[in-house]
Parts: sequence; C-alpha cells; structure tokens
Amino acid sequence: MNALRLLWFGALAASPALAHAQDPKDRVIQSLDARYAHYSGVAKQIWGFAEVGYQEVKSSALLQEELRRAGFKVEAGVAGMPTAFIATYGQGSPVIGILAEFDALPGLSQDAVAERKPLVAEGAGHACGHHLFGTASTAAAIAVKEWLAGAGAGGRSGTLRVYGTPAEEGGSGKVYMVRGGLFRDVDVVLQWHPGDANDASPSTTLANKNAKFRFHGLSSHAAGAPERGRSALDGVEAMNHMVNLMREHVPQETRIHYVITRGGLAPNVVPDFAEVYYYARHPDGRMLEEIWQRIVKASEGAALGTGTTVDHEVMGGVYSVLPNEALGRVMDANLRRVGGVRYTPEERRFAEEVRKTLIGPERPLGSEAEIVEFREKRTSASTDAGDVSWVVPTAGLRTATWAPGTPAHSWQAVAAGGMTIGSKGMLVAAKTLALTAMDLYQDAAVIRAARVEFERRRGPGFAYKALIGDRAPALDYRN
Repeated sequence: MNALRLLWFGALAASPALAHAQDPKDRVIQSLDARYAHYSGVAKQIWGFAEVGYQEVKSSALLQEELRRAGFKVEAGVAGMPTAFIATYGQGSPVIGILAEFDALPGLSQDAVAERKPLVAEGAGHACGHHLFGTASTAAAIAVKEWLAGAGAGGRSGTLRVYGTPAEEGGSGKVYMVRGGLFRDVDVVLQWHPGDANDASPSTTLANKNAKFRFHGLSSHAAGAPERGRSALDGVEAMNHMVNLMREHVPQETRIHYVITRGGLAPNVVPDFAEVYYYARHPDGRMLEEIWQRIVKASEGAALGTGTTVDHEVMGGVYSVLPNEALGRVMDANLRRVGGVRYTPEERRFAEEVRKTLIGPERPLGSEAEIVEFREKRTSASTDAGDVSWVVPTAGLRTATWAPGTPAHSWQAVAAGGMTIGSKGMLVAAKTLALTAMDLYQDAAVIRAARVEFERRRGPGFAYKALIGDRAPALDYRN
C-alpha cells in the first residue's frame, strides 16, 4: 500500500499538469489576476485625467507612485521633460527596459458608452489607449520585480527599468531620451500597444517628421483696402495646394497630413498670421528627409507667391520601428500561453453596438479571443518607439483592448478603453510582458540572438541621428 502511494505521488509530481501548475510563470499570472481590480482602477483614473502630451502631470505622478510603493527607485523629469521618468529595480546584467506611455489625444473626449457622448466639449480623450499602455507596463514591471526578489527567480540578478515616456502623440518624447543616452546600457526593451487584436508579430512602422509652418503677412480691411494687405492665410492655402499636387509625385508608401491651426479671426480682416501643422511619413527615414525638404520648398514658394514670409518649427520626428524576430518569437509564445480576451454577454452587446458605428470593420466579433498568425508586417502608423528600436533590440505586441474593427484615434477606442473590454486587454499585455521579461532574465542566448539580428538589420556603419535635430523638447506643442 505504501509503495503504491509512493508511485501515485511520484506520477503526480512528474505529470505535465502539476509541473505547469508549479511554474513560476503561473504564479506571476495569478498575481496579476489578483490585482486586476487595482490596475483597472489606475487605468481608469488616467483615462479620466486625459492629459495631452507634456501635460500629463497627474498621470505620470500616479504611475511613479505605484512604482515607488513597489520598491523601485524613481528619477523624474529626465531628458528635459517634466513628466518623463525612469523607475529602476535591481542591479547588474541583463538590463531590461519596459516602455510606459500615458498621453491622450485632443478633441476626443468620450464617455464609456456605445454612442458618441463627449464628457468634455472639445476635451481630450485616450483614443490610442495610452492609459492602458502605461498601467500594463507598470503592472508587468512590478510583477517581474517581485519574481526577481523572491525565490522563484533562483537567485538571478539583473536590472529592470520602466521608462515613463510622455507625448508619444506627435511630441516624440522617447526621442529625447534616446538622444540623451538613457538607453545606452540596456540589453532589450519591451513594449506594447492597445489595439483590436492580439498580435506579437515583429512589425515595422513609418518614419514621421512634423512641424508647424507659420506665415506672416500684413493685415488690412478686406473690402476697403484689400490691396494694402498680404494674407498669411493665402500663404497657407497656396502651400497646401502645392503639397497636394506633390502627392502624385512621391513614393506610394508616403503619407502626408495637415490641419490649419490658425487661419485668421474675422472674414473682413486680411489675416497677418496663419499656421498649418504638417505630418509626413515614409518607411525609410532617408527618403522621408527628401520628401520633407520638398514640403519646406513648397512653403517657401507659397510665401514668395503671396508676398508673405514663412518660418517653420519642427515639433517631432521619429524613425520607423526596427523589428526583431528573435525577440518577437519569445513574445508570441508567451502571448499564446496567456490567451486572448473573453467577453461577457454585456461586453459582447457593447461591442456589437459600437461596431454599428464603424465603417467596414475588418475583424469579426470573436477575434478578440484569438492570437494573430506570427509573421513580419508593416503598419502605416508611426511611433517614437521606433527610435528606441534603432539603439537597442526591441520587441512589442498589441492586444485587443477595443472591439474588433475599431481604429485607433477614434471615440470608439476611448469608449472601450474606459470599460472592462479595455481592462481585460490591458491585463493580457501585462502578463505577456512579464512572462517575456522572465524568459530574458533566464536565457542569455535569446538576448545574444536578438543582438546579432539587431546589428544585421541596422547594417554596417549605422550611427543614430535624431530627426528632431538638437532642439529642446517641444513642451508647448499642444498649445
């Protein structure tokens, strides 16, 4: 009888099911599950703050306090940005960095309901889910810190850093950190982004450069003495016309967008000042610079033709993301272990109602529970994480924080991000980031392979040079 009992217990100990239950990764997953309500509350607070780039005072402070309480040493106001921070735990190698964003977008205030309902007229909203981004990265880092500090890590050493990165939406916050050398000793960086699907494929983006073009003219009475005026708005409109003609003669991957931010104050006054805000994007940063110079020439030609003058201020500029398959496969394996998002009946009804407001949703309802096939791809968006990826091997993922088919920068994204659909997707990201960091601390071979691939993709002789030049952070770019 005793012998049989010993055999039975031995079989249990050797069984994959029991071994899996004793896996430190499962304990980390369970610890994050146990704190779901807390981290959902943190994300909802930041969602409510809805602070735009470089004005994220309360959002940044909240994440810093979470990290301090967990035992991280926090340095605030880094790289000349008051809301940027670095939180550090541990010492020695490897050094793993996790990016955390928290800025909102102007003009997209929205309640957490399935119909258009701004909370604040013309107010800001988290239409790109950065309240979830910063919170999940913070949650993942705290879980990894506890694992490193406990017995589960087997006495392994290493340094863990959370980079609190402001103003991703056009302000290029990470670029100033990269330019300042704050990633110089980092071995790997992990990041994620909210979305409408779960995908850890190695993805690249478009490089982006943006600036405000300011035209100066002479004001006069638009009816009584129009010949004595020179319209700055004419300069803006002439520039826009020339750039729109240029669209036929740029590579097809190019994206150019603009908004007129100042166009005058009264129709019967010839405006002596007008401003237009331009973005230009292309996969290749070198080609982007060529396109950008043509846009600048268009502004100069417009000023010449309208008798005005023009100057421009570069507000931001970012590289495309340099993908890394070696890191991506580790991230993908952990995402598949964690799994996708499962909706309750109430969440499904919300998603169904939101989808009725969308134009041609590309993903079917139910795909939030699936993991997208692993394959290298390109998106047409831009991110300042691109600059990070050119100085240190970087991996990222997306998770389903919005109803399938929801585009970023929409009120529908704000709505889902303010309720449980967003929180569930955020937890998937936190778990995946944490498990991936654990793998990297335990397997130096993965980091070495990532570095080899990183050097190959960058090419020989690469030297990082920020597209923003040597300008100071554009802290007032949203004003």
